[in-house]
Amino acid sequence: MCCVREMKAVMLAALIGVALLLQCGVAHAGPREEIVVAGGCFWCVESDFEKVPGVIDAVSGFAGGKSTNPTYKNHTGHYEVVKITFDAGKISRDEILHKFMRSIDPLDAGGQFCDRGPAYKTALFYNGAEQKAAAEKAVSEAGKDLGGKIATKVLPLNGFYPAEAYHQDYYKSSDIVLTRAGPKSKASAYKFYRKACGRDARVKAIWGGAAPFAG
Repeated sequence: MCCVREMKAVMLAALIGVALLLQCGVAHAGPREEIVVAGGCFWCVESDFEKVPGVIDAVSGFAGGKSTNPTYKNHTGHYEVVKITFDAGKISRDEILHKFMRSIDPLDAGGQFCDRGPAYKTALFYNGAEQKAAAEKAVSEAGKDLGGKIATKVLPLNGFYPAEAYHQDYYKSSDIVLTRAGPKSKASAYKFYRKACGRDARVKAIWGGAAPFAG
């Protein structure tokens, strides 16, 4: 009988412990939110933000244009963008936008780094008044910090179109692609591209120690 009572007590304690853990998880989990941003090459933005604590997912795609179902070969009028899904209980909307603005060259009105043209311009897309206000605040703060005119636009989100599967998680894929330097894994090709394009060097030159991702 004594053993039975002890076993029951242990089981009850274990159940209480599990319940407390579940309650704790629920208490700390916040609502999911999505923000769409354009920061030049979507591989780079995706790579940066998938490493941020509180970010659930980052998906490369297109937004801002009038055509439906754009593709990488035909996305005229669209920006290259990334849809960032995050846990608002772990990281705020303002923190996401703050990091984003300091991961790009917001002074460049013609593209980003070695990538030129409308598809590579920077923008913050909003869905609703709260996101619009947060985006405008992020742009304003960046302007004050840099003391220059910010080229990053704040635009309404009228649709997000995911890019083809081969563009997703490009920075960590082992698939082989042909580059100017010969066959390389996508991960190696991405690292080569990012360095050759001068992204991190330029961001670091602009933002210094405030740049969250530039090595």
